[in-house]
Amino acid sequence: MADTDAGTDAPDFDTVMPASGRLETLSPLVRRRVAPNGGPFTASGTCTYVVGHGRVAVIDPGPADAGHVEALLADLGQESVAAIVVTHTHRDHSPGARLLQARTGAPIAGCLPHRAARALGAGEIGHLDAAADRDHVPDRPMHEGDALSGEGWTLVAVETPGHTMNHLAFALPEEAALFSGDHVMAWSTSIVAPPDGSMRAYMDSLDKLRGRDETIYWPGHGGPVRDPRRFVRGLANHRRHREASIRARIAAGDDTIPAIVAATYQNLDPRLRGAAALSVFAHLEDLVARGLVATQGAPRLDGIFAPGSSPAG
Repeated sequence: MADTDAGTDAPDFDTVMPASGRLETLSPLVRRRVAPNGGPFTASGTCTYVVGHGRVAVIDPGPADAGHVEALLADLGQESVAAIVVTHTHRDHSPGARLLQARTGAPIAGCLPHRAARALGAGEIGHLDAAADRDHVPDRPMHEGDALSGEGWTLVAVETPGHTMNHLAFALPEEAALFSGDHVMAWSTSIVAPPDGSMRAYMDSLDKLRGRDETIYWPGHGGPVRDPRRFVRGLANHRRHREASIRARIAAGDDTIPAIVAATYQNLDPRLRGAAALSVFAHLEDLVARGLVATQGAPRLDGIFAPGSSPAG
């Protein structure tokens, strides 16, 4: 699920979208079919990946779309599904796992059940409740370093909380590749929206990926990230610039999230205004925790914000 930040100070995004409707070979071990759920938050649709040949792993079967699952199985023909792997519990990624399991009997592995970064505050609602798949219960929950393997392939879990708190990426060491889910995508930044996600956890996960040596990322939406270290560095810099612009707007007197969004996001598609507000809210939660922005009580979407007392960070 994408954010709205593809703009000023952003890394070099790749807006060439993979087509849905067919199983494409991407590398000796990786194939992809894009689910037909394209939109402003999903690019051309959710990327479902097939890893290996013969007995394969399927990563992120996508939404509860029986047609997508049936088409995938038709593509595979006589091949069998050994494992169904899920990066995180948003409804554009995980519900299809249960449909695929019902057709194949394969175990569901990967991320843990859905959980929020924090409890709801007083009077607060879960703004991404409709996006959360709370029915996901894996047969094999995976943690940092846990691995699945088949003939010629290995998938190693890399914990990358932030977009959701149960988010996993999966390394494919045989090809120096990483299935990055929605944490890093080539076409846009990811939405980080409290209480579902955490900006601090997201930034820490970016730092973690910068220390890895994969040479290509296969994301949950859009095309591949081909220079991941440089791209992840650009994402982190972009978030820091966004943070600085939010602090500057507060210093200039924009003390509410709608005012900050109006001043910070230029030529914003009206459909994305809510996502922009949630992104600003995620930054403000982190800034308040660090003492760089002040507010009365816990940060709220309808809160009033002022410069903090801590020095510039």
